[in-house]
Amino acid sequence: MTPPERNFAATKGRGISRRSLLTGVAALGALGAAGCSRVAAEGEVEGGDLLERLRDSGTVKVGIANEPPFGYINDEGEATGEAPEIAKVIFRRLGVENVEPVTVDFSALIPGLKAQQFDVVSAGMFINPTRCAQVLFSDPDYLMLDAFIVPKGNPKNIRNYDDVAQKGLTLATGQAYAEIDYALGNGVPSGKLLILPDQVAGLEAVATGRVDAFAGTNVTVTTVAEGRDRVEATEPFQPYLDGEPALGAGGFAFRPTEQNLRDAFNEELLKLKENNYEGLLEIVGPFGFTQAEMTDLTAEELCA
Repeated sequence: MTPPERNFAATKGRGISRRSLLTGVAALGALGAAGCSRVAAEGEVEGGDLLERLRDSGTVKVGIANEPPFGYINDEGEATGEAPEIAKVIFRRLGVENVEPVTVDFSALIPGLKAQQFDVVSAGMFINPTRCAQVLFSDPDYLMLDAFIVPKGNPKNIRNYDDVAQKGLTLATGQAYAEIDYALGNGVPSGKLLILPDQVAGLEAVATGRVDAFAGTNVTVTTVAEGRDRVEATEPFQPYLDGEPALGAGGFAFRPTEQNLRDAFNEELLKLKENNYEGLLEIVGPFGFTQAEMTDLTAEELCA
């Protein structure tokens, strides 16, 4: 995800230069470290011992939100998608053979992690400072633009959140999606914003005329809208908040006490990114991810 700067509105699905997007952002340092680390309490293993326990048991539980293409249960009842498939490869390399999915609503992923319902959030979760104050993130494995599901032909010519706000249109998005903040931050009134369980409900809401558009990540929207008769996906676009590009970069979340596990996971993720992301693309390519979604951003940068 490090192609040169360009006109986002005219470009479909390309990655975003890390350095161009971070220009003008406050220097990284103590703030980023504070958001992504903690001091171990007395009597704890410094950095946590979960990795050793997972190796002993042979199984890691991963939280997913049943949201294609990021993480979902397939027709065979198995966990798949971009994030679970990365998890399977990395945890095998770490000596943990089995990946067991635990499906919850997206909004319950962080609470479920804290309550030890599962060991890792494996759902393509966006990394941002608010979430970094609650969990430890791996470095991101993708960087994504946004898109809309709209009626076939896009009759209201919706291209971005400004269009929705200025035209007084009704927009839907998913529970706990970052797109809620994007819409509100770009002037869409809360009364014109409908929160739905997922993108499938969003597609139905658009198809039946309940809303004018559904907002989500480009790959999510494209995947669910592909081949449909009554709806289509718009061209991807870069969302902005407070005049700055909103970076839709997702990764894996860990409990703050488990820095050792997060760091070991990061080491293997970095290996998958070698040789121009060759290993990572082999895993995520079947789910619609391309070179355009690859990124060299770090969790520290995103947490700041």
